[in-house]
Amino acid sequence: MFTNRLQKVYKHHSKLARRQEVACYRFYDHDLPEFPFAIELYKDVVHAAEYKRKHGMEDAEHEEWLEACKRVIAEVTELPVESIFMKVRQRKAGRQGQYEKFAEQKVERIVPEAGLSFIINLTDYLDTGLFLDHRITRGMVREEARGKKVLNLFCYTGSFSVYAASGGADEVVSVDLSKTYLNWAKRNMQYNKLYKDEQHHFIHADVMEWIDAELPKDYFDIIVCDPPTFSNSKRMDDTFDVQRDHVKLLKQLLKGCTDTGRIYFSNNYRGFQVERDAIPATTVKDITATTTPFDFQGKLHRSCFLIEK
Repeated sequence: MFTNRLQKVYKHHSKLARRQEVACYRFYDHDLPEFPFAIELYKDVVHAAEYKRKHGMEDAEHEEWLEACKRVIAEVTELPVESIFMKVRQRKAGRQGQYEKFAEQKVERIVPEAGLSFIINLTDYLDTGLFLDHRITRGMVREEARGKKVLNLFCYTGSFSVYAASGGADEVVSVDLSKTYLNWAKRNMQYNKLYKDEQHHFIHADVMEWIDAELPKDYFDIIVCDPPTFSNSKRMDDTFDVQRDHVKLLKQLLKGCTDTGRIYFSNNYRGFQVERDAIPATTVKDITATTTPFDFQGKLHRSCFLIEK
């Protein structure tokens, strides 16, 4: 059953990927309840994450089952079994879940996307370091970035920052709570030969505190903001809840925009409802559909908005 389904979706997605010249894409996402994986191809390696569940197997039996699944993935993709990397996907509550380290193997690869290169880690963290579902959104930022000042909040490994710099941005400011991910973002910028001290700044800070205290008024032309669904921030009643607090956050960000400034705002809260009437902007446009890549059609849990001052 797993083999048949995997063959079908891999054939379909690989054909679309070749047509669009995409080397990194997701081709299976919990298609069968009995095989709850998110499986992604990164050029010539596969990252397969098993969603945490009550599978009823003993540890040894589960390990055997995973090895059998790995062999199926290798067979379907025609890759060596050693090129299939598997982990259990168990997100913890709050922002720290993303930052928690699983291992110290540091199996890294350089993978291509839209003429750029990104460092991924296949073993040590919850995610690889490159969110494939924002591929189109990154391209939109690059197309608009020339001569602009760009702010990337919750920047993670800096893929939006790299795209903005490659698009000719005058300045790119990247802010994140994690030194690990900020260093990763710098490495991505350096690997693409885009890093310039006077133009690109990496700020280690709690994003909410930084916005309150440091965000310059009327300064940025483009702001990218992809906050967590929930975070134990020191501000905002000790927590951040994207549904409850997005209006306050966006009001603050709009003050940091130039008169023609734009905000790309996204989040992963499944039931998210934007409060358009409470946001003092000329445009609040839902661009989720237009920014959803082929490999996430019908499987995307995030929403994405373009907000124009």
